[in-house]
Amino acid sequence: MADQAPRPAREFVVEADGGSRGNPGPAGYGAVVLDPVTGEALVEAAEYLGVVTNNVAEYRGLLAGLRAAAELDPDATVHVRMDSKLVVEQMSGRWKIKHPDMKPLAAEAARVFPPGRVTYEWIPRASNKHADRLANEAMDAGARGEAWSPSDSTAELDAAAADRAAPAGRTAGSRRTGAASAVAPAGTEGGDGGEPAPDGGGAAAGEPLARAGRDRVDAASLGAGTRAATSTGASATGTSGAGAPATGASGTDASAIGTSGAGAPATGTSGTGASATGTSGAGAPATGAPGTGASATGAPATGAPGLGVAAETSGEADVRAAKVVASPGWGPPDMGAPATFVLLRHGETPLTPQKRFSGSGGSDPSLSPVGREQAERVAASLARRGTIEAVVASPLARTRETAGIVAARLGLEVAIEEGLRETDFGAWEGLTFGEVRERHPADLDAWLASPDAEPTGGGESFAATGTRIAATRDRLVAAYAGRTVLLVSHVTPIKTFVRLALGAPPESLFRMELSAASLSAVAYYADGGASVRLFNETSHLR
Repeated sequence: MADQAPRPAREFVVEADGGSRGNPGPAGYGAVVLDPVTGEALVEAAEYLGVVTNNVAEYRGLLAGLRAAAELDPDATVHVRMDSKLVVEQMSGRWKIKHPDMKPLAAEAARVFPPGRVTYEWIPRASNKHADRLANEAMDAGARGEAWSPSDSTAELDAAAADRAAPAGRTAGSRRTGAASAVAPAGTEGGDGGEPAPDGGGAAAGEPLARAGRDRVDAASLGAGTRAATSTGASATGTSGAGAPATGASGTDASAIGTSGAGAPATGTSGTGASATGTSGAGAPATGAPGTGASATGAPATGAPGLGVAAETSGEADVRAAKVVASPGWGPPDMGAPATFVLLRHGETPLTPQKRFSGSGGSDPSLSPVGREQAERVAASLARRGTIEAVVASPLARTRETAGIVAARLGLEVAIEEGLRETDFGAWEGLTFGEVRERHPADLDAWLASPDAEPTGGGESFAATGTRIAATRDRLVAAYAGRTVLLVSHVTPIKTFVRLALGAPPESLFRMELSAASLSAVAYYADGGASVRLFNETSHLR
């Protein structure tokens, strides 16, 4: 009798939530196990917990969701989606768990499946309706002195109805189909409390998100002075550290970045579904074709092929003027082949797992053995695709080494582009986020609050980096029109390419995860439009 082929492991999506009416107060959790293909709810779980904190309720929801998935198939792989930034970052290993009530719950959750079989993604609260409604059903039942009953639950129907009523620009059901733009395997090495630093860690200095009134994040776990952005359901407005409104903050559908696995252009800007016509620096309408870049002087853009007029002044006005709004996916078919930038972040250096600031003004480290292996894997993946026609790299050692490994596999030469270098982090070079917080707290707060603020010691602001990347982009688009070119760069430049292509605000840099040796892609069309086609792709590393 022939041997039977082994049964392939199943895949599940777990969405979980928890809430506390008082924090601590009467609390409950909700969790649902979904089929990732059909979106069908396979198992629902909810429970009233009595008086506990919101964060404990979040962890209890996660634990219930993982256990439900394990009961369906203990050999499955699971992708957890939650709107608790705290739980996602702690379970991903990027933030330490300091609260004594959460440590045992996190340890128990980590034991449900073997390491590496669970990944985590933060999603906006508006994309977590099903689990949210389950948690509220459990709290309502507890208030009546009853236990939650699955037979009485209407959470799935309520969530589906809310999705159908979602405003234009938000994809109904996106909680089930959005791309995982901020995913990390469980058990990754974490930092010392704060957020990971650009190029030294897995992402730019992240921004912990706290939901007003419901998700009160333990300040001791996040570190003093971190900023919070509200998530208001359908609203796409958050709050910045300086109190100014931050459009496109946590209320915006985060899956607007990198959702096109098949390469279809993204529609609208920043996940808002807005018109793809450009805007001028002074607010006057741009008159060119859809997606035409804005004018730095406020005069209407004329629809020339340029990707936004080159900035002529310094500061954030330059960055706004350089924005390129995504061209609609149904644009005219006769624009010709776009200039496509495949954006590769270099492989790990010795500073990467330590999550240290590593910009263009520091020690210029080379790749570690892990980083070289990552570069080899990227090279093999790109060789199989066979689409790269040229390789351009930042002048720093880690990018030149990564580019050299890839180019050798592809049979190409490496061109060096100064504009692709990482931001200069001044006196913060080589420090962890926590060390910067201890030594330069006021400078760090200013840097987190404003793109014009420079790191201590005269480093480069995000606004200055944005101006540099916009000019670099225009040069490279002109040089490689109609071709696909690999740009080997760093965290901040790659995020800035994506931010400008989406027309997203500066604070969006804090809301993107970019892993070492990850691939992203942006296409630039002859009418001046841009579309983000890929973001933080790391499948070649697994």
